[in-house]
Amino acid sequence: MELLNFISNNWSEIATKTFEHITISFTAVLLACLVGIPIGFLIANRETLSRIVLNIANIIQTIPSLALFAFAMPLFGIGSKPAIFALFLYALLPIIKNTLLGIKSVNPATRKAAKGMGMSQTQIMFKVEVPLAISVIMGGVRIATVTSIGITTIATLIAAGGLGDFIYTGLGMYNQPMIMTGAIFSALLALLADFLLGLVEKRLTSDGLV
Repeated sequence: MELLNFISNNWSEIATKTFEHITISFTAVLLACLVGIPIGFLIANRETLSRIVLNIANIIQTIPSLALFAFAMPLFGIGSKPAIFALFLYALLPIIKNTLLGIKSVNPATRKAAKGMGMSQTQIMFKVEVPLAISVIMGGVRIATVTSIGITTIATLIAAGGLGDFIYTGLGMYNQPMIMTGAIFSALLALLADFLLGLVEKRLTSDGLV
């Protein structure tokens, strides 16, 4: 009952913090897609380069999120910018890795058949490789999105805003309804994002992108 009362009495602030949370996490994932997917295609047929890129991305993943936020602060100050930058770096690994795996999963015989039909390399990429790899690529995007939504709660410590404000303010005030509000809405947001991206994946797969 206390939780419901808190939500009903603070609905406007909850909506504002949810929007901040969405803006931070989704901006980071979008930037990671714009950078990571092309990189995945670029390194797909370059074994040495792919190992180097994946090793760098793996190293970034081992850095604690709070430490990565701290590293970004001298460059961007406090607020949403260092949070977006740190989340962008975290999102790169699953997106690059799944893009790479998706492209490598395409049967070489399929590429040869497309080439034999007179397709250019660009046509093979967009009409053969991308449609066949889209499910794996979207899997990486979904992982990156859910992870980013979770980590964004910590971004409140660098004044980035979001639903984490409820969690950390609630901890300081021993306010259980406030803590639960931040946690529940963050979890619901992650589940909703994963569900919607699943629908996008299904639509892209069924349409074949062509």
